[in-house]
Amino acid sequence: MNYLLYGKESFLIDKEIKNIINKNNIDELNISKYDLEVNTLNEILEDANTISLFSDNKLIIVENSFIFNRVQNKKIDNIENLENYLKNKNDTIIIFVDNNEKIDSTKKIVKLIKEKGIIKEFNPLKNINSTVKTMFDDYKITDNNINLLINRVGNNLELIYQEVEKLKIYKITDKNIFKEDIENITVENINIDIFKFVDDIINKNKKEAIKTYKELLKLNEEPIKIVALLASKFRLMYQASKLAKKGYTEDQISEILNMHKYPVHLAIIAGYKYNPK
Repeated sequence: MNYLLYGKESFLIDKEIKNIINKNNIDELNISKYDLEVNTLNEILEDANTISLFSDNKLIIVENSFIFNRVQNKKIDNIENLENYLKNKNDTIIIFVDNNEKIDSTKKIVKLIKEKGIIKEFNPLKNINSTVKTMFDDYKITDNNINLLINRVGNNLELIYQEVEKLKIYKITDKNIFKEDIENITVENINIDIFKFVDDIINKNKKEAIKTYKELLKLNEEPIKIVALLASKFRLMYQASKLAKKGYTEDQISEILNMHKYPVHLAIIAGYKYNPK
């Protein structure tokens, strides 16, 4: 059986590939990986037609299988060889992977693999709750707490999976996931604005500052490194603001401070809020 797995959700594609490998009892020694941007179809098919020395079961994964999608910028040679391969019964399993959102169902090769193999779509889910629930296996978690987890971590299934695994290890004894566990163990997906962190500290906005600090700790940032980071931002704001007031341009300030223009730009804007003292 041959497969075409396509879509933007690479995490689900990887999971499906693992399922196919386990289902067919494929040993790691019998798995080959190719890339259609690099390898030719003939190379792939030659391998597919070669008998394995280790086992009867053999599997080939072909990344960047652009021949199935609508945006095909590269001419593919000998596609008729692949068509002939798909028409015949073969022992080797080939999994074609295309990370584009859509495939071209009008193409002959797509119709053929649909007829002779299996096509599965893996695009972002409108409702990911049921998928997340399956990640917890036999652990108990309410729908409300699944929503809380998704709201904290975001819709990236790979990130959610990492946080789910952390929760499962943490609660391996009683296998009950509560709100407090999610809040204490998982990393909230926030874009940490270091200048806002500075503002919160200066303005004594303790709740927000401590929240950011805790998230940085969960991201394995060392406390001394966080202090050094804050010090560097204070220093950058002071230097950039002072030079800007003297009439230097952002390009000139970037050159003087030996820094990229964008952080200098942010530092000047943030520095307007403070006096030199």
